[in-house]
Amino acid sequence: MDLSKTQKFGVRSMSSELRRVLLRAPALTGDFAAADWREPDPDLLARQHERFAGLLADLGCEVEVAPAVDGLVDATYARDPALVTGRGAILFEMAKPIRRAEPELLGEAFEKAGVPILGRLTGDARADGGDFVWLDAETLLVGRSYRTNDEGIRQIAELVEPEGVRVTSVDVPHDQGPEHVLHLMSFLSPLAPDLAAVHLPLAPVRLVEELHARGVTIVPVDDAEYATMACNVLAVRPRVVVMVEGNPRTRAALEAHGCEVHTYAGSEISVKGDGGPTCLTAPLLRD
Repeated sequence: MDLSKTQKFGVRSMSSELRRVLLRAPALTGDFAAADWREPDPDLLARQHERFAGLLADLGCEVEVAPAVDGLVDATYARDPALVTGRGAILFEMAKPIRRAEPELLGEAFEKAGVPILGRLTGDARADGGDFVWLDAETLLVGRSYRTNDEGIRQIAELVEPEGVRVTSVDVPHDQGPEHVLHLMSFLSPLAPDLAAVHLPLAPVRLVEELHARGVTIVPVDDAEYATMACNVLAVRPRVVVMVEGNPRTRAALEAHGCEVHTYAGSEISVKGDGGPTCLTAPLLRD
């Protein structure tokens, strides 16, 4: 039996082939300012998301698109409310008040896509998916941030331990403070087992040392292009990546390291909401 044709879910990598992915169509109305967006053009927002989904499909991904949720403008960033592991999805509790309803809604979309719910965070635990990076199939790195707390990390470690996964953490910098989103994946994007884009001014020393110890080549992202989402890069397979257009220096650096780079127009769907291609995607199945 060809498992690649029957398996519906399973993720324990950041860069192995992305076979299935879940997106959520963007809400075109809502309080964008309260969600810390710059007001987007709604028609262009919708078109950019459709073209982004089409790009992933053209690159060989099976794309599931959940419907927009009226008024929940952040819900289009499907990475954050949950984490898919090898055994199913873990639904989070989110620290940003306006996003509290999203985990259960995403859980419904997962179940429709054939992904079982492995567990849910409870009590004081908080987490955002942008703080989770698979260093390898047995090591899940978590950013301890204003959005992901110690109790969230503890509960997630318990949920993934039965599949032989070890959880380790690094502290995410204060940067602009608790009202501004900063995730581990804001300044780190693995592109292959031996390659990662990193905005070094925000990277914890422990993270940089870990990458060096693993033989990972770091492609630095400068301050100017960091501001336009150049450090948020989605690998659809090793060294085949998707990024927001308009970051020529980072693109050239990635190509110099053997990457095939695909870009999309993200002025509304990414830059104005501070969410790049990794934020827009909830991977369901990677090889």
